[in-house]
Amino acid sequence: MDETSAGAVGKHILPHHVIGEFARVLWYLRTVLFILFILFGLLAAVMHYAGGAVDAATHTPASAGQVAYFCAITALTIGYGDVVPTTDIGRVVAVLLGMQGVLITGLVTAAAVYGVQAAAHRQGIETR
Repeated sequence: MDETSAGAVGKHILPHHVIGEFARVLWYLRTVLFILFILFGLLAAVMHYAGGAVDAATHTPASAGQVAYFCAITALTIGYGDVVPTTDIGRVVAVLLGMQGVLITGLVTAAAVYGVQAAAHRQGIETR
């Protein structure tokens, strides 16, 4: 064991410190997250009015609720395929929603990792 790991023996990261740091980072990112949320709403509106989203099973135009569901599932990068866009604009919007979902996932993951690192630093545990 080297000197830094010997000093960390018996020290624990406290969960409420991790959650507090995570919340603090999300608070700092609130403007970016708000803009991404507004962008999601705009992309969902474009998908509803110009995306040509249809129910894959019945081939009927998707309702507003189905379009919102499709946009959320696409942004979460799950993509069940039960609602699909049929126009070029709709396909571009679907790609943008997927990219936005990856961006949001990356931001939240980075905030969580930072929360763990900051909590470890607070407890005197050196991070590498």
